[in-house]
Amino acid sequence: MPFVPQNDQEERRLEELQALESAGFNAYPYSFDKTHSATEIAINFKDEDAENWKQVAIAGRIMAIRNMGKAAFAHLQDQSGRLQIYLKKDELPDIYEHINHFDIGDIVGVEGYVFRTRTGEVTIHCTKFELLCKSLTPLPIAKEEIDEAGNKILHDAFADKELRYRKRYVDLIVNPQIRDTFLKRSKIISTMRNYFDAQGWIEVETPILQPLYGGASARPFTTKHNALDTTLYMRIALELYLKRLIVGGFEGVYEISKNFRNEGMDKTHNPEFTMLEIYVAYKDYVWMMNMTEELIKTIADKAIGSRLFKFEINEINLDCEFARIPMSELFIQYTSKDVMSMSREQLFATAKEFHIAADETFSNMKLLDEIFSEKVEPNLIQPTFVIDYPVEMSPLAKKHRTKEGLVERFELYINGQEMANAFSELNDPRDQRDRFEEQARNRAQGDDEAMVLDEDFLNSLEVGMPPTAGMGIGIDRLVMLLTNQTSIRDVLFFPQMKQEKN
Repeated sequence: MPFVPQNDQEERRLEELQALESAGFNAYPYSFDKTHSATEIAINFKDEDAENWKQVAIAGRIMAIRNMGKAAFAHLQDQSGRLQIYLKKDELPDIYEHINHFDIGDIVGVEGYVFRTRTGEVTIHCTKFELLCKSLTPLPIAKEEIDEAGNKILHDAFADKELRYRKRYVDLIVNPQIRDTFLKRSKIISTMRNYFDAQGWIEVETPILQPLYGGASARPFTTKHNALDTTLYMRIALELYLKRLIVGGFEGVYEISKNFRNEGMDKTHNPEFTMLEIYVAYKDYVWMMNMTEELIKTIADKAIGSRLFKFEINEINLDCEFARIPMSELFIQYTSKDVMSMSREQLFATAKEFHIAADETFSNMKLLDEIFSEKVEPNLIQPTFVIDYPVEMSPLAKKHRTKEGLVERFELYINGQEMANAFSELNDPRDQRDRFEEQARNRAQGDDEAMVLDEDFLNSLEVGMPPTAGMGIGIDRLVMLLTNQTSIRDVLFFPQMKQEKN
């Protein structure tokens, strides 16, 4: 189907494209050889070193253009930033004849030499100018105005959040400052990999489509495999397959990958999200706490260059020993009640007292979790390891070695958000079967997030898994924390959105 202009501007651009092609321009060539980036030139050019900048080539999108009659200035934007270019009519007559057929948004490549204008701006004096892609749809470029007090005022900025998420490709062009968030995201993930690889732990890949889902309490996405005529589930966690690899003889494995949960969406939840999970044999949750603290500090050092930073109104300090507080103490501190000693009826009444939405299908585990989320989590601003959870809240964690009714588990909270979850992993197949059966009873009573019994995983434990520590980090939330973003959509290139109506 041919391109159909939707407005006068698109119609004009199509006419310009046709005029350029009629004049012999190839509007969509195959390649262009760059030698430098815009920022590389802007930062490194020195007047006294101009002889070394006689031949450069950059490519980018035109973000501003000024035709001055016998010469023209434009700003090109590439991945690194912007740089001014300069064209003279008598040096590039074939280009200049069609200068008014070029628009903001067009992608071009230029060659030339670098100089500094009288106003001090580093600029490329073009000796060659090549159209690489004609833009047919105008960009929403903001207009700047300076008021009487010298303040910069923007008009028509591309600021609508929903539109920015839907058209991220436009957002990245006209709001280049958001790239910094995604560059930091990349740095966070690469720092994790480098940290783990330096320890000799192995990065692995496990199935996304699974015959049984497990490793977390969540509802899955379901699909059908036609050739096998069977139902499959998109994974909700990595845990059970990674622990099978520990059984198989690997002593340290990790995976960074997408998980999928068929649940609600809000500022901290997207149905498709990125997780890190790591399992190390012959270690326990105390060792894992120490490693996790060191990892988080290392990531902050590498990704943002500081362990002290601000998130909205809170000053976060990672440059300290993270607090380690039992869950029972936090319940007492923030509810004035010994919640963990309550019966189910008492838990239900307490939830109602705190105006927490709960119904008769809620298990003890879910009631405890809801009360903790409402009354305790918001107070955990500075990095805090919440340790020693009730058995019923942790069906995959090993029983505590000294505290009856508890398991060896921690969750790391920063700025009121869970950042990491870890266990001394349960490796007694008898105990694990009992826990799965308890989960099955919860499911039968209406808890559709309860775990399902996985016989193959139980068989792997029967083969034998060594003492193991495991930990998971929600990478999206960690990126939010370290880039001061309040919505998970701002750290995902393409967040899930409700379908637009045609």
